[in-house]
Formats: sequence, structure tokens, C-alpha cells
Amino acid sequence: MDIHWAHVAPTLLAAFLASLVEFVEALTVVLAVGAVRGWRGAVGGAGAALLVLAALVLALGPAIARIPQNVVQLGLGALLLLFGMRWLRKAILRSAGVIPLHDEEEAYAKESAALRAFGGMTQGWDKIAVATSFKITMVEGIEVVFIVIAMGGGGHGLLIPAIVGALAALGLVCLLGLALHRPVAMIPENTLKFVVGLLVCSFGTFWVGEGMGIVWPGQDWSLAALNAGYLASALVLVFLCRARAARPVAARRSQA
Repeated sequence: MDIHWAHVAPTLLAAFLASLVEFVEALTVVLAVGAVRGWRGAVGGAGAALLVLAALVLALGPAIARIPQNVVQLGLGALLLLFGMRWLRKAILRSAGVIPLHDEEEAYAKESAALRAFGGMTQGWDKIAVATSFKITMVEGIEVVFIVIAMGGGGHGLLIPAIVGALAALGLVCLLGLALHRPVAMIPENTLKFVVGLLVCSFGTFWVGEGMGIVWPGQDWSLAALNAGYLASALVLVFLCRARAARPVAARRSQA
């Protein structure tokens, strides 16, 4: 069977990177739960959530295949575009220094302190540990499911690459968690969100266009041009936001 990598690789990469960001955020809380409340409840809660998420993908993926392709591309493309813009907006503001970078170490410390407030560990399955791990894995995992379904529903044969990308990200995060037993702070999360925002916006624009009947020049290769366009726009916005944020500081210094 011939594999069209220009068609499959962008989907796999986008699903992998998007899932990696979400799973890292979930891992931070699960590690805090395990360290404070016990690993049995932490792993059990996260595992139960992953089973529910897998069931959602298996149920929704084939169902979307029954809907006319242009309707799927238009609807999911619009949602994907909005989703990508939200990520890209935050990444731009953080890169410009308008809002602070997300700190996994700080999030780990806060979550640990909150869990200690519930008292000591209980015998057997710790309900607080199970509930906390289940909740954070579901919250972050729902976004992963959306990415996988949206990426997989955008074209024929893309659901499997999207699932593979998400599973690869899950496997990598689990290995890092087992090896480090602490927040994966060395992963440049804002850079990942910046890249994922660009990819998701490009996919959303591409599929909205296809759903509207637009014939993209070069077909799948048009995604590269869309990525370049969004990247150039984002870099300009980072520069403008950084310059605007610096004005009040310069004004205060001149007054002093």
C-alpha cells in the first residue's frame, strides 16, 4: 500500500505535538497526586480516564465518516481554526511577555499543597487521588480527542495517523514520567503551543476551504504556504505586542 506522506505526515505531526502539550499538563497533576496521595489511585484514575477517552475516539471517529465529506471538512475545519487561534493567541502573548509563561514546577507545587490539605493517604484506593487524576486526564484528554477526531475527519484515511500521533505522545509522556518522577519542565511548552497553533490554524483554514469547494494549488502542499503565512503573521504580532507592552515601562522611566 502506497503512503502519501505529504497527506499523512502533517496530520500525524500535528496530532503528536498537540497531544504532547495536553499530556504534559496532565502528567504534572498526576505526578503530584502520586507523590502526595499514592501512586495506586493516581495511576488508576488516569488509566480509567484514558479508557473513556479511547472509547470516545472509537465511537465518534467512524460516526463522522458517515457524514458527507464537505460538511465534515467545513464544520470541523471551522472548529479547528478557532481552537488553533486560541492556542496561538496565548503563545503570542507569552512570547511577547504580555502574560507569564506556564511554569510546570509551580503548577506541581500548588497542586501538591492543595492535595496535602485533604489530609493523609487512606488504605486501599484513595478516592481523592482517583478523582483528581481522572478529572485532569479527562479535561486535558478531551482536547486530545477533539484534535484526533478533527484531524482524522478532515480527509480519507487520516484517522489512523491522528490516533498514532496521539498514542506516540502519550507513550513519550508516560516514559518521561516514569524516568523523572517530576514535572517535565524541560519541554519548551510555549514553543510547542506556538507550533501547534500554527499547524492547527493551517489545517482549519485548509479544510474550511475544501469544504467550501476551493481547489488549493498544489493540494496538500498548500499547507506549507498556509503555515508560512500564519508564522509570518504571528511573528509580526509578537513584535507589535512586545513593543506595546514596553511603552508603559519606557513612559514610567522618562517620568522618573
